[in-house]
Amino acid sequence: MPENKPLSAPQKALRKLGLVRDVDLALHLPLRYEDETRLTPLKAARDGDNVQFEATVVSQSLTHGPRKQLVVVVDDGTQTCTLRFFNVYPSQQKALAVGQRLRIRGEVQGGFMGRTLMHPHYQQAGGPLPSALTPVYPTSAGLPQAYLRKAVLSGLSRAVRAGAFEETVPADMAVPGVWPLLQSVHFLHNPTPDVSLAQLEDRTHPAWQRLKAEELLAQQLSQAQSKQERAALRAPVLPIQSQAQALPAQLLAALPFELTAAQRRVVEEIARDLARPVPMHRLLQGDVGSGKTVVAALAAAQCMAAGKQCALMAPTEILAEQHFRKLIGWLEPLLLPQGLRVAWLTGSQKKKERQQMQALIASGEAALVVGTHAVIQEQVQFKSLALAIIDEQHRFGVAQRLALRSKTVEEASDGAPAEPHLLMMSATPIPRTLAMSYYADLDVSTIDALPPGRTPVVTKVVSDTRREEIIERIRLQVAQGRQVYWVCPLIEESEALDLSNATETHALLSAALANGSAEAPQVGLLHSRMNEADKKQVMAAFTSGAMAVLVSTTVIEVGVDVPNASLMVIDHAERFGLSQLHQLRGRVGRGAVASACVLMYSTGEHGRLSETARERLRAMVETHDGFEIARRDLEIRGPGEFLGARQSGAPLLRFADLDTDQDWLDWARRCAPLMLSRHPDKAQQHLSRWLGGKSDYLKA
Repeated sequence: MPENKPLSAPQKALRKLGLVRDVDLALHLPLRYEDETRLTPLKAARDGDNVQFEATVVSQSLTHGPRKQLVVVVDDGTQTCTLRFFNVYPSQQKALAVGQRLRIRGEVQGGFMGRTLMHPHYQQAGGPLPSALTPVYPTSAGLPQAYLRKAVLSGLSRAVRAGAFEETVPADMAVPGVWPLLQSVHFLHNPTPDVSLAQLEDRTHPAWQRLKAEELLAQQLSQAQSKQERAALRAPVLPIQSQAQALPAQLLAALPFELTAAQRRVVEEIARDLARPVPMHRLLQGDVGSGKTVVAALAAAQCMAAGKQCALMAPTEILAEQHFRKLIGWLEPLLLPQGLRVAWLTGSQKKKERQQMQALIASGEAALVVGTHAVIQEQVQFKSLALAIIDEQHRFGVAQRLALRSKTVEEASDGAPAEPHLLMMSATPIPRTLAMSYYADLDVSTIDALPPGRTPVVTKVVSDTRREEIIERIRLQVAQGRQVYWVCPLIEESEALDLSNATETHALLSAALANGSAEAPQVGLLHSRMNEADKKQVMAAFTSGAMAVLVSTTVIEVGVDVPNASLMVIDHAERFGLSQLHQLRGRVGRGAVASACVLMYSTGEHGRLSETARERLRAMVETHDGFEIARRDLEIRGPGEFLGARQSGAPLLRFADLDTDQDWLDWARRCAPLMLSRHPDKAQQHLSRWLGGKSDYLKA
């Protein structure tokens, strides 16, 4: 096709689905199948069956009730039934005229008015029946099945001629019991009518098994290759300094608490990585409140002790400021005597302040830089960035993480460009199956114990019909000098959600708690439409204890640390994800006082909770273990949201399922490194087939 020829709507839709290469089309496999290989007499069809039959039109009428309908009665010689169409066109009326003989396909529905088919497919009767099941492909607006079917089969034919489906799995690694690749692909596009539809639909057929194995192998090859490539890169060596006057030792001595055994273990794992000339690529995971920030501070101290710079990037200004306050309190007294300081960089800063900070960073005087995505802006130049720490890494895009890694201007001892070490932190623990698949290229450090003194949080699930009781509970907590969060699931920009917003809830609680008193407790409001100065003012009032109740959206989900807060109310809890509920619950129970989390749900107009919402709320009551929460969340939602921005460009598994295909995942994990070392050409051919140019994103 000439370069300058404009794309048609279906061609644009194909591009949007990522169907660019012939092999992409060939691997665009059906969602389901329709059996058009046989005709079924109406008399033999059961209600609910999808059937195909040939019949003659015996009557046609147009009804003009609340909604115009075309009603057509047909007779196949064994029985009559009614076809109903709500979208009526003149051409349709002509094609369905009395006396026409048609081949009709659709779902038979019984009822008081006799058997009916709603919007069935129809064509002229006669002609040969297909010899294979008809595939139904995943599609999008502007891409009819007929066009897509033709495009897929043409792409498959060209891909086969080009050798795209030559076997890449070496004979000594192949697993018996599945079909050859080319046979599997052909069969899934054109399955014979004698095959079990159940096997096709639940993807247990040997052809599907082969495709799942191939896909998982491609993913594991990409991750193993990424790890290999990183091992060939160079990073600044940040030696472990054990002497008492070294910065990490000074920081440990100055901390007002002892590290837990789990914290000490992960500090040592990270320290060993930083001392190597290869870029660290490590994920630090730990449950809410497990003490990840102090681990990050000690890693930063090791970096700064070597005379290098460290950057810590957080997804929101509130979280970045929380880190900044802690780190400046711990580290600045140790840095100032050396003429160094901690810099603060966010998008909301005044131009003059931002320029001052940029100058400190460029000169190297700012040994530690804390901020939001402003840290990776083009005008920010580091003198010697050696360690990048990213908090809540799943909230950042791939491009943002790559930009931070590219900020170094160092050279390794052999003159090659050096990359900074990368430490990513997450309070959402990663289930084992995800760690083995999507995060296989990462080293993972886990803080698996909470610091002493943390009190368990009692979790209650209540209906919003008991709202008044909850408000009374808040009144008692406030009277005892405690503080309370009330979290709403939306703010003004979420007009699509028909729920009372945070502003209305704030007004309601303010009035309820004032109760005519001259000295009413202060109720604050926090949402993401507020400017940063107002947000800071509200958070400062709540953190200091001047504000008794904070009505907020999920901007307080992570990082906010107010030990005096003892009650968390989550309004419309059924609207939140499980990990999000767990993160919010982690905002209370941070002090010595008994704390509670109330999950207040609304059944809405249907009068009942969905099964998914019920599962989430049940899990919150049954466990406080973040790893168990993460496992259940993966079961409920699948891997998408765990990966966050990793899925930007990095395809989620389309065919394999981490729950049911564990054996294939284990096989792929074993084969990938062997294939890269023994059969590198076949490994590249396999990666190209499945990922094309997308594998770069998996390296972020």
